[in-house]
Parts: sequence; structure tokens; C-alpha cells
Amino acid sequence: MTAAKVFGLAVSLYGNNYAQSFPAFGVERRGAPVLAFTKIDTVPILDRSQVYEPSFVVVLDAGLLQSVDVTAGLRPGGKLVINSSEAPAELLAREGIKVIPVNATRIALDILGRPITNTAMVGALCAAAGLAGFSSIEKAIAEVFPAKIAAKNIDAARRAYDEVTALERGEGLLL
Repeated sequence: MTAAKVFGLAVSLYGNNYAQSFPAFGVERRGAPVLAFTKIDTVPILDRSQVYEPSFVVVLDAGLLQSVDVTAGLRPGGKLVINSSEAPAELLAREGIKVIPVNATRIALDILGRPITNTAMVGALCAAAGLAGFSSIEKAIAEVFPAKIAAKNIDAARRAYDEVTALERGEGLLL
């Protein structure tokens, strides 16, 4: 949910976009997968329903691929940003989607010293979506996180943003 909130805030700070972020709760138990959405539009968003046909899907834990169809409803031409060192073969075989791997766990361990991947994944998503410049991501992280941890989270987001930007330009993965 934190990643959805930071992404929505970053996008709303960039240009004339409106954003709405919210969770979807199923079985509420510690360690259960969490589903969160961010809707983006150029006009105020009044519809508070779940997103059934996303343009982007972000997977913070590649282990979910064993139990959840993360591409369900993903629009043709959509992008799946996944926390993985490489794009899983079962996802690459699906036509009509672009899989963008980013090793957010490695980035988080290198920079934060903990495997907390949310800000790295926001950086990766922003680069893949092209909806927010990095200065907007910095502002959003600084607004959501306490000052004592914001700087390192900004660094993690920057590294993932740069890796995905290089990947999108065809420069290969910076693993």
C-alpha cells in the first residue's frame, strides 16, 4: 500500500494528473499478499471501484507467481514490473505484455540494509510508466517518509529508476 500511495503522490505532483490509491482486502492475516491500486487521470477521479484492466502491474514478491495470476486483466500492450533479477520465462511467453524485471531486493539490501522494496519498485514503475519525473518521486518519498529514512529511500528509488530507464532504452540490465 505504501508503494501505491507514493506512486500516486508522485504522479499527481507531475503535470495535471489526479491519482487515487487504495488497498483491496481479502483474507486479513499477517504475511498475506496485499493488493493495492492507483488510478490516474487528467480529471478528478470519482469512481472508487477496483481496477480490473490495469495498464501496469507491479509485483513486489516474485513468489506470488506460484499462486496468483499477476497478469489477469492486464491490458494488451501493458507492462508488468517485477522484483526479480530476470524476467520469469512463464511471463515472457505471454504475448501482448512487456515484462520489466528490476532486482529491488538487491537494491534495498545495498542501500537500506533491509529487504524493503517498496520505494525501489516505485522508482522502477515511474520509469516504466513515464508518468512522473524523478523530482516528483523525490518529493513524494520526502512527504511520505520521515526525514531520517527518506534520503536512503530516495537513493533506492533512483537506482531502480535508472536501471529501468536504461532497460527501456535498450541498454540492458544493470544487474
